[in-house]
Amino acid sequence: MTHPFEPFELSPYLIEAIKEIGFTEPTDIQKKVIPEVKKGRDIIGKSQTGSGKTHAFLLPLFNKLDPSKQEVQIVITAPSRELAEQLYNAAFQLAEHSEEEVNVQLFVGGTDKNRQISKLQNKQPHVVIGTPGRLLDLITSNSLLTHTAPYMVVDEADMTLDMGFLEDVDKIASRMAKKGQMLVFSATIPQKLQPFLKKYMHNPLNIEVDNELVIADTVDNWLISTKGKNKVDLIYNLLTLGQPYLALIFANTKEHVDEISLALKKKGLNVAVVHGGIPSRERRRVMRQIQNLDYQYVVATDLAARGIDIEGISHVINAEVPQDLDYFVHRVGRTGRNQLPGTAITLYGPDDEEDINIIEKKGIAFKPKDIKNGEIVDSFDRNRRDKRKPKDSKSSFDPTLHGMRKKAKKNVKPGYKRKIERVKQEKKKRARRLKQNNND
Repeated sequence: MTHPFEPFELSPYLIEAIKEIGFTEPTDIQKKVIPEVKKGRDIIGKSQTGSGKTHAFLLPLFNKLDPSKQEVQIVITAPSRELAEQLYNAAFQLAEHSEEEVNVQLFVGGTDKNRQISKLQNKQPHVVIGTPGRLLDLITSNSLLTHTAPYMVVDEADMTLDMGFLEDVDKIASRMAKKGQMLVFSATIPQKLQPFLKKYMHNPLNIEVDNELVIADTVDNWLISTKGKNKVDLIYNLLTLGQPYLALIFANTKEHVDEISLALKKKGLNVAVVHGGIPSRERRRVMRQIQNLDYQYVVATDLAARGIDIEGISHVINAEVPQDLDYFVHRVGRTGRNQLPGTAITLYGPDDEEDINIIEKKGIAFKPKDIKNGEIVDSFDRNRRDKRKPKDSKSSFDPTLHGMRKKAKKNVKPGYKRKIERVKQEKKKRARRLKQNNND
């Protein structure tokens, strides 16, 4: 029986590796990227978390490798150790199935650089994966010889830019083989990335996966108003009522992450904290503990959380609507993977209405929810007023009368109806006088 990846004409060992992973069908990004990489095109790929992007570039690049040449052929950069390690694990799994040795090496900060230099003096790897700082250190010391490599991948380019590593990646790219192939993958393509793309890419093909169906159908996508509520109390209630297997709570800044995590810890929850302000060694330790499921609750920023890739995430809570709305997809995409059920909860205030409307226009539907009497219950549609049909389309809206009626409901006093009637009569008199003056 023909395997779904066989039409890509990949080496037999790669098909065997795919079978071991359990891929049954190529994803949209794989269908679009693999044939173009094989043609030698430079590619700018934009896709969401969990789209299969990693194998979209690893498979066709491994297909081009020549194991008989003991030289660097592929260089892949990632902005964090955690992401670099994920890429390394995926690449190593492919290499294991090759009859000829394919040497894949990982180079990240916080590891023994002298030992790495010693190993490189004996043998250069075929595939190099690492963080920009460590890779550049090894390249500038002439320990890692990347001038032979015709293929370079910049993964998570927007995060690379945000974390200040684009200059290092620029220097790495400048030392690559001339007329090589450049692949850049990113969740978003910020304007500040454009000079780098123009400098190193030749007539790149832009590939973007259609994000209309941005949330897995196994995910319950809830929307809860924070108006008149304490946000931390609300998050605590959601965590303790929902019985999550593993919950990710997102905030937009490291300061907000610290505030939320500290408040939850005071309430007795065992919370992991992940953001760019945490020293790299400590962050790596926390990431390892999260992978080992030592924590049930994780509070994180968007960029730092990219290193958390666990299938068992049952709940995602957006403590804030993300400042970059594209990140909404990446947050929610952490749960509901591989047809597992998941719950995504977005907390919003009056100032977030416009952002929620934009997210809905992207094809995302929310279920309004609330917490009452210790239970999560269905709530009202926040747009219900806009959907009502006016009883009398000819009647005009009088803000003065409306204000008086609203006030009267709160504090009904004798004679309030007479006051409203008096206002009506006075308005009619003014209208008649205006009309008469106009006629005069």
